[in-house]
Amino acid sequence: MLVQLQYLRAIAALMVVYFHAVLQLAKVNPAVDATAFVYGETGVDIFFVLSGFVMWLTTSGRAMSPIDFARRRIKRIVPLYWLATLFSATVALVAPSLLKSTVFDLPHLIASLFFLPWANPADPSTITPVVVPGWTLNYEMFFYFVFALLLPLQEVRRIPAMFAVFAVILIACRLLPETTMTRFYREPIMLEFLAGVVLGWLYGQKVLLPNRWAWAALAMGFAFLSINEALMPPESRFYAWGIPAIFIVYGAISIDFSRLPLIGWLNYLGDCSYSIYITHAFTLAFLRVAADRLPIGILQQPVLFVILSLVLSSIGGAIIHEITSPRRRKVAVASRPPA
Repeated sequence: MLVQLQYLRAIAALMVVYFHAVLQLAKVNPAVDATAFVYGETGVDIFFVLSGFVMWLTTSGRAMSPIDFARRRIKRIVPLYWLATLFSATVALVAPSLLKSTVFDLPHLIASLFFLPWANPADPSTITPVVVPGWTLNYEMFFYFVFALLLPLQEVRRIPAMFAVFAVILIACRLLPETTMTRFYREPIMLEFLAGVVLGWLYGQKVLLPNRWAWAALAMGFAFLSINEALMPPESRFYAWGIPAIFIVYGAISIDFSRLPLIGWLNYLGDCSYSIYITHAFTLAFLRVAADRLPIGILQQPVLFVILSLVLSSIGGAIIHEITSPRRRKVAVASRPPA
């Protein structure tokens, strides 16, 4: 796997953690106005482009059935997400005062477990699962579903077919009567996955940027991502945030990182990025409760709170990754002495 993909995964995950940490500051210390420092939501857009790229890269030139593809994706995504969802639902049932954006609701729980869009009972205006950041996984799993169905096609026909399918979905969801499903799947943010697929095809064809231009694209992508996130609303994210994310990924994959020193900790956090993304909400909830109950207001200091959020979310995600990673379990089993 390209090490730059690991770096981008880590950076995107930490961007999302930072974003949610700053949002938590208003609950931890209402006197602090951190609105000028809200940034990082666009980490999701980097994730989506990366996901499309990786899916194409790992299936191109290989014979893979839809069932095999689905099995691998489910094995990667579902176990940790289900554990987090069931844990969050249990807390919402037993100690609802600990959670601010989740209430126990059985239909909502079932929909969350099966990656179905559902209005959040705690805030019916939002379509979010029990684990709120998991809304992105609803899009991910839908993309995987369509991608898997198109795998039997000849490779040269998959990308045009993908664009056709998603165009039909987006148009149909805007023409059909409004429901939770049509509201959710009419969002063009799904096109970011397709952009990643196209980048995967370009990478396979060795249509890459020269090194100097690649670094420029990477820097400009992050610069415009920051500017556009400050100036453009989320409703315009598929182009205002998605295009810079495309520049970032295209620039990164065009650079030969094998000639550069390995940043070990960033590479490792890339491995842990999924665990960090899924579990950081629990870390932030713990810090919020701790800030409310500690007699000393040390956790109410904005900078310290954000730093602790990033550090503890990374540590917590790394621990969960080590526990749940199939590769780690295989190594552990292989190292046991024979009975």
